[in-house]
Amino acid sequence: MKTKKTVIAFGDMRLGKDSNRSKRTPTVRKDKNAIVPVDRFPISVGGRPRIETGASAVADLGVPIIARPSLAEREALDRIDLSVELAPARGAHERGLRLANPVMVASGTFGYGVEYGEVVDVQRIGAICCKGTTLRPRAGNPPPRVTETPGGMLNSIGLQNPGVDAVIEKYGSVWQGWKVPVIVNVAGESIEDYVEVARRLDGVPGVAGIELNISCPNVGKGGLQFAIDRDAARAVTAAVRRATELPLLVKLSPNVADVRPIAKAIEDAGADAICAINTLSGLAVSADRTRAFLGNTYGGLSGPAIKPVALRVVYEVAQVVSIPIVAIGGVTSLADVLDFLACGAVAVQVGTAIFADPELPVRLGDELRAECLARGLSSYAPLVGTALPKRAGASSAKGAEYRP
Repeated sequence: MKTKKTVIAFGDMRLGKDSNRSKRTPTVRKDKNAIVPVDRFPISVGGRPRIETGASAVADLGVPIIARPSLAEREALDRIDLSVELAPARGAHERGLRLANPVMVASGTFGYGVEYGEVVDVQRIGAICCKGTTLRPRAGNPPPRVTETPGGMLNSIGLQNPGVDAVIEKYGSVWQGWKVPVIVNVAGESIEDYVEVARRLDGVPGVAGIELNISCPNVGKGGLQFAIDRDAARAVTAAVRRATELPLLVKLSPNVADVRPIAKAIEDAGADAICAINTLSGLAVSADRTRAFLGNTYGGLSGPAIKPVALRVVYEVAQVVSIPIVAIGGVTSLADVLDFLACGAVAVQVGTAIFADPELPVRLGDELRAECLARGLSSYAPLVGTALPKRAGASSAKGAEYRP
């Protein structure tokens, strides 16, 4: 079966065929794509996929079709509990944040959810983190904004968005009709910006929570300063916590020497959960090597290349906080999900891989359910934290063996 060719247009990060509205030719570096879409039905009962061969195979490709589960198998799969509580109900609103499954989509990779409605059953995703949203509209960074790397991609979108009021007006009523929770990623240049956006989102039907983006590496000011300083991270988290009863997730930056005191400060300031990690700051050089390739010079590195860093951060943070951790960074397969769960995360966000395989988040939820059934588990909870040390901080005397 042939797939439609897609492109990334730097002007507005819109996926799909070229439209008449944009005649710009995307400038994409021709590195080998590290993220390859997978075409399979995600069922593995008893540890092995059920394969149909012979006449049922796809003749022109010679690829067997993996059989759909029987009724009995489907009923057994449906009994697996994949739900996860990321935040308790708070105050008069009685709003918690309970996900039907732990596979979410990351901010900046899934738009506002509606963009993927024709190709993905968004209601089967654990939660949607929408594009970064600011108090006022932002035009974003100059192009080029995106380039591939051998292990993923660099992006420098610059938080292009129409502003919080426009987001509420256009998407709030749509989200209200969905069963999948929508978490608004909030960015700002000052504590006052963050607080005001949170206030405007508070009580809006369809908004299930806030992901506080204090760690975006490709904007000119704001953002990153809060994520690299413990006191600043504590201050902005506490201020937003006072401004809203919405579930509050805070997104960590990996661009620090030691993330643990920052994570602890965020927990103490009232965050309900921690998301780890945002992209790493990176740079690409133009083909003629006369300048930096991206229009904003720097970009955020994402994709499989950052998974080891994300695993390390999740592993460390899990040993110093008691609130839930949502892992982000290089998730492309069930094995990646299981790795992050083993390091202490209770949920994951799929990001860059969505550009190559939009159905991946839905499929990973099905695969995790099938994995639990194959292991004889009634939920995925026993898979969480299995790689953590028996005693927190026991990995070395100094607790910093990987640092210079």
